[in-house]
Amino acid sequence: MGSYLSNLMQQIEALNASQILAQILIAIVLGFVIYLSYYLAHAGTVYSRKFNVSLVVLTVLTTVVMTAIGNNVALSLGMVGALSIVRFRTAIKDSRDTVYIFWAIVAGLSCGVGDYMTAGLGSAGVFLVLLVLGRIKNENRMLLIVRGARSTEERIMSVITHYFDGRLDLRVKNTTRDTIELIYEIPRKTYEKNLKKTSSIDEELYQIEHIQYVNIVVQDDDISS
Repeated sequence: MGSYLSNLMQQIEALNASQILAQILIAIVLGFVIYLSYYLAHAGTVYSRKFNVSLVVLTVLTTVVMTAIGNNVALSLGMVGALSIVRFRTAIKDSRDTVYIFWAIVAGLSCGVGDYMTAGLGSAGVFLVLLVLGRIKNENRMLLIVRGARSTEERIMSVITHYFDGRLDLRVKNTTRDTIELIYEIPRKTYEKNLKKTSSIDEELYQIEHIQYVNIVVQDDDISS
């Protein structure tokens, strides 16, 4: 057992300090490339500075782990065992965030094994792809929610259909003995086009008696903060 531990320590000490420093420095550089890419791709949307900083740290930490493991099988098994108990429960705000997390890990792994060519060229390729496609935004949809007396259901539906020229979909219809609630999904372009009309949809609807409320909500596929 003593000889095994001695051999293990010798393997760890054999690591070159300058090589370790080079791996970490390159990881930091690539981490800032990821930082810049995330900043540009999320400008004006759900940008999280804390998450962006975490990407840089994740890149460096992954490099440190791979450098520590090296070719040491015993240490690698111990590291895997330690990391296997980690549970990540943070909600992903944007589906693209998963790509950035994976990018940071891959860049860190490449730096950790000294494969700088793969790390650099791969990061450059991902950066260009995300720069071109990452800023493409999904068209937000508008939800029109109307609640009123059940006896006015046909009038409400007629006003809404006529106002938007039928370019909308009824998604939900909730009723009670005396009231009705309708939820329509409207394309953003259709909604903005009808903003030019002299009267708004809520003004048209409030002309109907017994309307309790008219809500207009922006629906987005991403989780907002």
